[in-house]
Amino acid sequence: MAASSVISPSTFLCKSSSSKKDLGISSFPKSSQISIHRCQKKSISRKIVSVMAPQKDRSPGTTGSVKTGMTMTEKILARASEKSLVVPGDNIWVNVDVLMTHDVCGPGAFGIFKREFGEKAKVWDPEKIVVIPDHYIFTADKRANRNVDIMREHCREQNIKYFYDITDLGNFKANPDYKGVCHVALAQEGHCRPGEVLLGTDSHTCTAGAFGQFATGIGNTDAGFVLGTGKILLKVPPTMRFILDGEMPSYLQAKDLILQIIGEISVAGATYKTMEFSGTTIESLSMEERMTLCNMVVEAGGKNGVIPPDATTTNYVENRTSVPFEPVYSDGNASFVADYRFDVSKLEPVVAKPHSPDNRALARECKDVKIDRVYIGSCTGGKTEDFMAAAKLFHAAGRKVKVPTFLVPATQKVWMDVYALPVPGSGGKTCAQIFEEAGCDTPASPSCGACLGGPADTYARLNEPQVCVSTTNRNFPGRMGHKEGQIYLASPYTAAASALTGHVADPREFLQ
Repeated sequence: MAASSVISPSTFLCKSSSSKKDLGISSFPKSSQISIHRCQKKSISRKIVSVMAPQKDRSPGTTGSVKTGMTMTEKILARASEKSLVVPGDNIWVNVDVLMTHDVCGPGAFGIFKREFGEKAKVWDPEKIVVIPDHYIFTADKRANRNVDIMREHCREQNIKYFYDITDLGNFKANPDYKGVCHVALAQEGHCRPGEVLLGTDSHTCTAGAFGQFATGIGNTDAGFVLGTGKILLKVPPTMRFILDGEMPSYLQAKDLILQIIGEISVAGATYKTMEFSGTTIESLSMEERMTLCNMVVEAGGKNGVIPPDATTTNYVENRTSVPFEPVYSDGNASFVADYRFDVSKLEPVVAKPHSPDNRALARECKDVKIDRVYIGSCTGGKTEDFMAAAKLFHAAGRKVKVPTFLVPATQKVWMDVYALPVPGSGGKTCAQIFEEAGCDTPASPSCGACLGGPADTYARLNEPQVCVSTTNRNFPGRMGHKEGQIYLASPYTAAASALTGHVADPREFLQ
């Protein structure tokens, strides 16, 4: 029974008149629910006729089917828990469609799985587990390298189908299976599908909500349980709705939108809530820009972010997987705990000043902030369109950068795009050519890079107390390395403009 199905009076009668041994229709396999429901309905109807006295006709307002509206997230969780209705606050057992883990958390998650289920236990489904080394890869740190070795051992033992391995650290291109940043790779490899439940041992797993699915981060203990059972106990979150309308100005990007929203509601403003995005602006965004938007809901405390699937979503997904999927949408009478509306046409480029993602300021208000470097990369700002945007601005400016500018493509595919795709309006030049002309560092091997700091030899890590404009997602003390480093979160446009000026800059200076 679909999660959005109408709940008929006979369903309630079946449950209320059943014996203590009756488990209710939601406990049976999906394939059995309809036939069981019909059988019970017929039997109970005969009993009611024989015991109920004739009654006066009731008005339509008190008879017939009653439907309780649900949000997208509630519908997905209802379906995954085999229930016809869930409401915020419900604690439910959810069937997981995909579990992702990476080199930082994977060894711990598998360790807990073996401790609790046994050394010889097998995972619930080796084709629904995705293992992506990405965080501490290109380093000489032996403990970091050992983490990848441990994951390789586990994946061989469990016959994990989707293990994107890397063995040659000297040349990432020699590893055809290696992808890069997990959240971008999940989408590129077709693991993100509307209507599904995707969990990952990383807080930014919420990125996948851009595809109209429930996606959230979990800890190693929960992941160990999911590895063994394919299930997780979740509390249904209430939903906040963010309606963004208006034509997107040419100098704005999704990063500006999410920083604007986080600055509006604070880093605790969506704690254990769903952030659902809709409106004409959202409909105009590409999938990569939608991913940026959902990526940072966790910076507002959100449980998950979600965007209604449309033709843009379907085209992206169907080009990457043949696995069937079923989108869901919020009902017109669904209940939202808050509504926020934005006229995007009136917004300006923004940054998040140190040391919090909600420390919002207009980029033009920070022009007195001298910077030491710029970093373009991560699951938030290291996608193909992010580099295309930076290259577009560099080309329009026709100038060289004034500070070291580090480029870290998120995945191997993004790296190839940087070297192969022509930048619109550049006369056929690629991003790599434009970056070289602007004096940027050569694009690095795809990985999380310095977004999470990492070992001391991590490329572009902040090893000194410098000021950095970054397209990453967090600017807490020590996030990119040195605890006294200062990070200004910004869009790729703003990051590129800042690289050209040596201070936090408004990209309109170069794009208008």
